[in-house]
This record gives sequence, structure tokens and C-alpha cells, in this order.
Amino acid sequence: MWTDTKAEGKQASGSGAGLHQRLLNTLLLCTGDMERLEKYMQDKMFVLQLAVWSLRGVARVILANNPLSGALILAALCWASPWQGLLGTLGLLASTLTAVIIGQDSAEVSGGLHGFNGMLVSLLMGVFSSAGDWYWWLLLPVCLGSATCTFLFSGLSPLLDRWDLPVAVFPFNIVILLYLLCTGPDNPYFPHHPAVPPGALEPNATQLSAAEVLYGIPLGVGQIYACGAMGPTLLILGAVLLYSPLLAVHALLGSAAGTLAGLSMAVRHASLYSGLSGFNGALGCIAVGGLFFTFSWRTHLFAIASAFLSAYADIALSNLLGTVGLPACSWAATLAATLMLLLTGRSLAAYRIPIGQVRAPEHNLRSRSQWEAGNTSDRESTDV
Repeated sequence: MWTDTKAEGKQASGSGAGLHQRLLNTLLLCTGDMERLEKYMQDKMFVLQLAVWSLRGVARVILANNPLSGALILAALCWASPWQGLLGTLGLLASTLTAVIIGQDSAEVSGGLHGFNGMLVSLLMGVFSSAGDWYWWLLLPVCLGSATCTFLFSGLSPLLDRWDLPVAVFPFNIVILLYLLCTGPDNPYFPHHPAVPPGALEPNATQLSAAEVLYGIPLGVGQIYACGAMGPTLLILGAVLLYSPLLAVHALLGSAAGTLAGLSMAVRHASLYSGLSGFNGALGCIAVGGLFFTFSWRTHLFAIASAFLSAYADIALSNLLGTVGLPACSWAATLAATLMLLLTGRSLAAYRIPIGQVRAPEHNLRSRSQWEAGNTSDRESTDV
């Protein structure tokens, strides 16, 4: 009887361990790039494929590539503002469908590369519009501007491919500035708020609140999606964490670096509290910290340097463009990350990942470890 009880206990513990392992394996399937889902969706209906492509495009804004992360982020945007969620979805679909209609590369479309610029354009149009929420006339420039991003992406891609550089958000930055320049603050149909330079003097000088500054660090991640509410921002951070813990850590670290840069330049308190000082630093940090470079202590320091460079460049560009009422958007992070990718130092070139092979940071790190292990075994096998 004792032996039977013992065997049953082992079987129960084994089944419990097996259940935990199955749950872990299922969770792991939802992390990273979810490449198995891409294979599974190949023979499914176009509407379902479009949904997955679009959700990948949502996550691509923050340099992730996971449809579940995209779904969480879209839910966060709808939570913060249903109107912004509608605009973002419409811009996303307009740019993705434009890519399908004009016959763009299927791998780029399915990877969401033609969706994120359109989404950003539509979100910023809604944020800067002074006509208020549910202003239906705004849907016209949202659709046209998002579709234009696809054409710009297609035109810039062959040019930047020569240097193995990503198109990134160059189309978004170009289109949103052109839109704001064309309409102007007093346009009768599409009025918008003029941007305020971060270096502008405070109307009423008040004492800086350390708690509010710390509060603004996570908000810097949400501001990548033009979201300034803490609850939705935490959901966005959770979505990034689902895709890659390394990416989430670098996003917060980059936002902290951007906030510190803002403090050192005595920018307006509102920029610090709302996270606007941190979002370019967050983008610059996550681009280098394991995404386009394999993660190591050297590239980690390189990512922090990229965050500070992005933040200071953003302050300078914001003060410059703010004199004519224009925002700097994410020009600083885009230019800083492009500059970092152009560096050819031997110590960094060894960690550079070709654009076509970029995956989640953990996958990049695992692939590099396997490659180095293979090279080591090859060298040992050739030793005499």
C-alpha cells in the first residue's frame, strides 16, 4: 500500500510539473516575435491576416513585433481616449491597405512595417487638433496622411537599404510636419495647437516636484504613442514586457535618461511631468539596447549614450521648431539611432545585427551565443 501511495504521489507531482511546463511553453509562444503565428496565418482569411498585420504594426511603433503586444497597446489607447484609439486604428488600416493595393513586399506588409508610420501620423493629428474630439472632418487628412506614409516608406527603403539602415519613422516625421505647415493654427477646417518649446519660460515659476518628475519617467514610454495617462502607460509597458523584458528595461532607462537631460537643461516643468522629455530618450535607448545590436555590457553603455544624445537633440530641435509652432516629434531619436547604426568602430561592428535579421533582443542574444559556440567548436575541431 505504501508503494502504491508513493507511486500515485509521483504521478500527481509529475502531472503537476507537466501542467506547469505546458503553461510555461504556452506563455513562451506568446512572447518574442510569435513566428509560429505567422506560419499559421498563411492560409487563413484575408481579414484575419489583416488583423494580425495591423496589430504587429501597432507594436512596431515601440520597435516590438508581437500582435498580442499590439492588441494590448491598442486597448491602452482606447482606454486613454476612444477618439485617439479610433484615429490610430483608421491610420493603421489606411497605410496597411495602401501597401497591399500598390503591391508592396509581402514580408514587409505581414510584419507590420507599413502600418506604424500611418498610426503615428493619425495619433499626432488628433493630439494637435484644436477642434476637439469627434471632429469627423479630421478623418480625411488622417486617411490621406497615413496612405502617404506608405509611399514615402517605399521610396526611402531602397535608398537606406544601401547602408543597411531601417526606414524607421522618417515618413511619419515628414508627413506630420508637412500637415501642420499646410494647415496652420487658424485653419478653418483643420486648426491645431502650436507647439510650445521646452525651453520656454514658465508663466509662473514654481518649485520642482521630485515626485512628479519620477511620475513622468514611465509616462515617457506612453508618450511614444502620444499617451499621457498612467494607467494606459502601464498597460503599454506590460505589452513591451510581453515582447521582450530587455526592451522594457531599456525603455524605462532611456526615459529616465531623457528626463535627466531635461532637468540639466531646465526645461519646462510640464515637459518633465508629462513624459515629453523622456520619450525620445526611450526610443533611442531601445533601438540600440539589444534590438539593432546584440545586448552586452558595451552595447548597454552605448544605448545609454544614445538615450542622452536623443534627449539633448530633442531639446535643441524642439526649441528650434517651436519658434514657428512646430513639434520636433521623434526626429531626434530617429536621427540619433541612424547615426549610431552608421558607426563603424570595430568594437561595435561585431555586435551589429543586419536589418533583415533583427528579432527580439533575447532571440538576438541567443542566436549570437549559438553562433559563437559554433565558431569555437569549429576552431577546436581544426586544431592539430
